[in-house]
Amino acid sequence: MSEMRAPLVAHIVYSFRIGGLENGVVNLINAMPASRYRHVVIALTDCDPDFSARVRRQDVDFISLRLPPGHGVRHYLTLYRLLRRLRPDIVHTRNLAALEMVVPAWAARVPVRIHGEHGWDSSDPGGRSRKYRLLRRLYAPFVTHYIALSVQLSSYLTRAVGVSSARVTRICNGVDAQRFVPAGRRAVAPEGFANDNCVVFGTVGRLQTVKDQVTLVRAFGRWLAGDALARQYARLVIVGDGPQRAEVEAAIAAADVAGRVWLAGAREDVPQLLQGLDVFVLPSKAEGISNTLLEAMASGLPVIATDVGGNSELVVPDSTGCLVPAEDPAAMAEAMQAVFHDPERRRAQRVAARRRVEAEFSLDAMVDRYMAVYDRMLVRAGQAVAAAG
Repeated sequence: MSEMRAPLVAHIVYSFRIGGLENGVVNLINAMPASRYRHVVIALTDCDPDFSARVRRQDVDFISLRLPPGHGVRHYLTLYRLLRRLRPDIVHTRNLAALEMVVPAWAARVPVRIHGEHGWDSSDPGGRSRKYRLLRRLYAPFVTHYIALSVQLSSYLTRAVGVSSARVTRICNGVDAQRFVPAGRRAVAPEGFANDNCVVFGTVGRLQTVKDQVTLVRAFGRWLAGDALARQYARLVIVGDGPQRAEVEAAIAAADVAGRVWLAGAREDVPQLLQGLDVFVLPSKAEGISNTLLEAMASGLPVIATDVGGNSELVVPDSTGCLVPAEDPAAMAEAMQAVFHDPERRRAQRVAARRRVEAEFSLDAMVDRYMAVYDRMLVRAGQAVAAAG
């Protein structure tokens, strides 16, 4: 008797490039046993070859549909035909940009259609848009089950969209604690940028409005303008690239901190760059559960984060870091100044941040929860589930 072939999961995303959501897909595929599930990644736009190479499994295909802007009914046939050819057991869409593809998945008779809410749309930080709520309600009948990454997103689905709580499972991101590890601060910045006496603050994220690196630069400049010691020894590293780069550069010039800020650009060596920091700052206007924040904590970094989305589910104030209001340079500057002048606090929070990740946000626990949802939904749909190996 031939061995059962593992069920196939089709992960449908808007694009497959550097980003927190996409990193989560990579981690999930890499850590999930091949005997349990097979995978294919379908991007409505394109799959970046360099980023796709982060998936270590050789049996994963990457399909770029290259659909033009304005996805809608006219594109359903393209995906319908693809899904009829692939015959996945599960379609797993993520965020609003890919949600509508549950309709052609339903038409193609895919048994299980899971939708993940990872964070707010960049044009709707906080989920206040009536239009987006209505769109989610429109597509809800075609979704078998939802996965929300934070309590806030779970509540949004049940209260604002009207999804039954029985159809929503909260699964927090997990972090690869073997890849992101604490280390004595590495010299990763350009020569002469920071000496051993400096305290290096840093952030990682795409340079776009919702990530709000501009507020971080303004906070840094505001602080340094009134703190002579910090002006001598504080440094800021901003990792990432994107459409707001010019605004970030302008903010650096306006704050007169050009020699004290390093714009590192988009990088592949984020674990090493995090090891070059002393404090991590997340200035976002909106978040789901931030992969980057978890990676920083796994790297043993104290955290200053805005009190938005799922950040309060990760950061324990006075233990692993602190939370500040979004879009508030004064509050962020005050928090940066406090941790700069308190090396003992930094040392204690480094230890606490790493311990929290190890105890609460392991990659293995995240994968187990995803597989449990996949298994349960397949059984309900009358489909076979591969035995745990």
